[in-house]
Amino acid sequence: MADLPYRGRGTDREDNEEEEEEEEIDETKYKTVKDAVLFAIDVSPSMLTRPQTCDSKKEDRDSPTSAALKCAYALMQQRIISNPNDMMGVLLFGTEQSRSQNDDGSGRGGPAYPHCYLLPDLNVPAASDVKRLKRLVEGEEEPAQLLVASQKPISMANVLFCANQIFTTKAPNFSSRRLFLVTDNDSPHSADKALNSAAAVRAKDLYDLGVVVELFPISRPEHSFDRSKFYDDIIYRATPTDPDAPAPLSGVTKASSTGDGITLLQSLLSNINSKSAPRRALFSNLPFEIGPGLKISVKGYIVIKRQEPARTTYVYLNGEKAQIAVGSSTQMAEDTARAVEKAEIRKAYKFGGETIPFTKEEITSIRNFGDPVLRIIGFKPLDTLPIWAITRPSTFIYPSEDDFIGSTRVFSALQQKLLKSQKMGIAWYMPRRNATPVLAAIIPGNEQTSDQGVQTMPAGLWIQALPFADDIRQNPDTTLVQAPDSLIDVMRTVMQQLQLPKAVYDPSRYPNPALQWFYRVLQAMALDEDVPEKPDDKTLPKYRQIDKRAGAYVMEWGQELDSQFRAWQKEHQHSAATGSKRAAPGTKADATAAPKKIKAAGATSQASKDGDVDEAKIKAAYESNTLSKLTVKQLITFLESKGERAHKMATKKADYVGQVEGYFEKK
Repeated sequence: MADLPYRGRGTDREDNEEEEEEEEIDETKYKTVKDAVLFAIDVSPSMLTRPQTCDSKKEDRDSPTSAALKCAYALMQQRIISNPNDMMGVLLFGTEQSRSQNDDGSGRGGPAYPHCYLLPDLNVPAASDVKRLKRLVEGEEEPAQLLVASQKPISMANVLFCANQIFTTKAPNFSSRRLFLVTDNDSPHSADKALNSAAAVRAKDLYDLGVVVELFPISRPEHSFDRSKFYDDIIYRATPTDPDAPAPLSGVTKASSTGDGITLLQSLLSNINSKSAPRRALFSNLPFEIGPGLKISVKGYIVIKRQEPARTTYVYLNGEKAQIAVGSSTQMAEDTARAVEKAEIRKAYKFGGETIPFTKEEITSIRNFGDPVLRIIGFKPLDTLPIWAITRPSTFIYPSEDDFIGSTRVFSALQQKLLKSQKMGIAWYMPRRNATPVLAAIIPGNEQTSDQGVQTMPAGLWIQALPFADDIRQNPDTTLVQAPDSLIDVMRTVMQQLQLPKAVYDPSRYPNPALQWFYRVLQAMALDEDVPEKPDDKTLPKYRQIDKRAGAYVMEWGQELDSQFRAWQKEHQHSAATGSKRAAPGTKADATAAPKKIKAAGATSQASKDGDVDEAKIKAAYESNTLSKLTVKQLITFLESKGERAHKMATKKADYVGQVEGYFEKK
């Protein structure tokens, strides 16, 4: 990147600052979410055992420990680019060697935490950390020396205390701290109650510190993981830093004996990726008024959001080494080119060709619509929400007990009642102070889980902002050519051959190729790797499979299309010559077109002279919001036929359109 160009008045940065000033978001309840993730991976003989080999291409060739290390490596690769300020570390426990933060390498006095090996310390991942983890995952010498199981039993209290010290010293002020625990041992202390009690105390210390312990249990073919033996006393279901957020269910990852089906690595990576991003609240403790005198509080989350490459800093590359560039901008007067102070700037709007200035207090008063609130004003059936009304991303809301005790019970009752009645709430929605209020639909949602029992979508309510009349544009004028039934039947066969697995689109199977390519190039630059020649695009169609399954049907459809197009073309040319209209050949409309044409040519009535007043036509135009396309004579004739006198003050077509709309609304 070359030198940063000088930018004068009206820069993007200043425009953004002005928008932020207009919003004046209350940030007292918000803070920047920095995430610290520590992997704790069990290195026991069973975790180091590779599955039996077979001829299947989908077999598990990695031991559970190796698979967990590959997951950590993959997540670190993602984090070093997408979340450059987050911390990550890997703690191996049950190893013969020991290494912790306080060890100086001399070994004097014994290790602080026996059989715990801190591989990369909890820190912002550097290129050296990623390279070392890559050598451990792909190499042979270092894993053979390091991944050796201890002959002595490991104390989970010691492991949890080591994790506690790591989080305390490395990430004391992080609002999101999580411990990913990967193991296949559901009873590490057998029946030793003292060790179990000590581990429970250390887990409680982590909970009080604000650390979330996420368990990734691995079931072996001969033994199913049982949480009740030990980990039910260790893993807290609620999130300490966000107790009101929906707690995902931790599924059990199965290690297959021969690798049939989903591999252990894929299962672990999918499970960890679902928990890798911390939950960030869009708003907290928003008052939710269900009725007069009935109010609870909720939190809002953006569960689904389009991800785009984020440019965090500018880099200056013309010097001896790359440096972070610090930009600055100055507002300049257009006529004198002098620097303009912020106090001299006032906002103005143009009305009637004149520029009218407003003070900051006046702007704030104009934008003030009251306190933030979500207020239900009515209910409607769910099927009355059209698909075209969904113009913005939905917001997921969940109850919060901070301001109103009992919010969860009331929220659950409302969600279940809406689901049972197939209703949605219509609400006045203003998420924050000085935000523009909108009407929104409150839609109930059920819990969704994957085949492995992992929660993919929690149960709750969704807020869908509804568009105003000004937000909806008129549809373009198009001429519809309806396909004949024979052509539709052949295409139906083609579509039946091209169904996705289980007829469901799973977005987790299709990463954004542009985003992944962007991150892959940055990763190669950061780690001094070769840039790949082309991206891995999983959205490309599988042409060979498509040709094998539907190639013959597509050719048949092409032949049918060609014959039907020639027939339609002949009819179209004939219609143009005679001035009549014909529907597409082979359709039901084609069979009834002739009688309608004869009837229309029979005689003209008074209605056809004064304008068509067919109520079905007028109603169809009202429902499709195309009343403005009718003539004024048609609108007046329709109003008079219904006993609705045209308003004397009506001087424009829009006035008559409004009267017709009012008639149907009253009806």
